[in-house]
Amino acid sequence: MADLNKPVIVLVRPQLGENIGKAARAMLNFGLTELRLVAPRDGWPNPSAGPAAAGADIVLEQAQVYATTAEAVADCAHVHATTVRKRGVTKPVIGADEAGRQVHTLSGRHAIIFGPERSGLETEDVALARNILTIPINPEFASLNLAQAVILVAYEWSRIGREIAGGDAVLVQPTLEDTLPPAPQDELEGMIAHLERLLEPRGYFFPEARAGATRRTLRGLLTKPGWNHLEVRTMRGILSALERGRER
Repeated sequence: MADLNKPVIVLVRPQLGENIGKAARAMLNFGLTELRLVAPRDGWPNPSAGPAAAGADIVLEQAQVYATTAEAVADCAHVHATTVRKRGVTKPVIGADEAGRQVHTLSGRHAIIFGPERSGLETEDVALARNILTIPINPEFASLNLAQAVILVAYEWSRIGREIAGGDAVLVQPTLEDTLPPAPQDELEGMIAHLERLLEPRGYFFPEARAGATRRTLRGLLTKPGWNHLEVRTMRGILSALERGRER
């Protein structure tokens, strides 16, 4: 990912060390490491940030502190302000996907600025931006926390990067567990017959007029999940245990 244009994440007047740490964790999940803090309320470094970062120490160790937002973005050609309101400033409004695309395609440094947890960015902060970055959200519950906002923006930057690079050039999927192939039909038939044999003396297929439909429903239920060989053996073991218990 070193050859990709990476945005600078700027947290403006963040209030809690835990939230800074969580934002750092969100950043590193998608390969972003440059964090800038503007006048953090409780100072910096903050002992609460480390545990919340859950291992994203490199982001916190390299974090830079600035007195004003203007100073934090002074070397950036493109500034994107995350806010749900325009706050009296007329600027283009884009989504996180378009912001990610601009970061990858427009030359020059990009900064994405996030406001304080309670109040968001002020008008003077937004005035520094080239555009307003907003995330569509449920209007009846518009409540994203700081780390959630950061991770959504970082994810879109990463996703657009993979799209432009043509696939897996940015991130790899977490390793999936190897799955066993589906069990052969004769094993399924044996399991179904075994279960029917247990249910028959207990009157499960009564009344007799409905027995055929009940058996078809049972078969559909048991074949639907796509059992593998190990799962069929496990189920047969359960049925055998129940059968032995009934015979005692």
